[in-house]
Amino acid sequence: MFIAGFPAGAWGTNCYLVAPAAGEECVIVDPGHEAADGVEELVREHRLKPVAVVLTHGHIDHIASVVPVCGARGVPAWIHPDDRYMMTDPERALGRSLGQQIMGSLTVGEPDDVRELSDGSVLDLAGLAFTVDHAPGHTKGSVTFRTPAAGDVPPVLFSGDLLFAGSIGRTDLPGGDHTEILKSLARVCLPLPDDTVVLSGHGPQTSIGRERAANPYLQQVAGAAAGAPAAPRRGM
Repeated sequence: MFIAGFPAGAWGTNCYLVAPAAGEECVIVDPGHEAADGVEELVREHRLKPVAVVLTHGHIDHIASVVPVCGARGVPAWIHPDDRYMMTDPERALGRSLGQQIMGSLTVGEPDDVRELSDGSVLDLAGLAFTVDHAPGHTKGSVTFRTPAAGDVPPVLFSGDLLFAGSIGRTDLPGGDHTEILKSLARVCLPLPDDTVVLSGHGPQTSIGRERAANPYLQQVAGAAAGAPAAPRRGM
């Protein structure tokens, strides 16, 4: 499996392009603020053909470029129905009044083809299988995408803002719920093999084994921590 990624825009949101190999069809994960040029650069460099965009959740730092990216390639965008409203009303998701400027001039709205994700479904895209796990807590419609191990390639978790290296997503914005995100961590992350590569919405690559050993939030839900750590404010 081939994965290329880069941190995009003002929020440094990780955008990923995933394909069976260079020169083949690919899936774009979370084209956020100012991500369109970076996507095009990787597409040209690695001779990729985008066939879909998949979104871990609806915050503007993860979806700001979905309209131009989907429009340039004529591909669909997949999002959980609980977060779909954020495509057209991103301010409401941030607790701001409609029309209040977030970061310069952003293109908001839905691309021509929007499809809705459901928990436990498997998306067969670009010759790859992406298992969808609904993981509310950061937002009501947060999801993760899992790809299975293949040969020498370990399983991969695109965790969005559910799990970061050493931390988890913030829960103080509308739709966030700290208790709910801990339940999602326990249900989605704890059962995964230690060698699962975690590619999150912000920050560096990590693994489930590393986070199981050192992440205070995973330790808390696993019953290994004596006290509850403070709620984080990482990510948007």
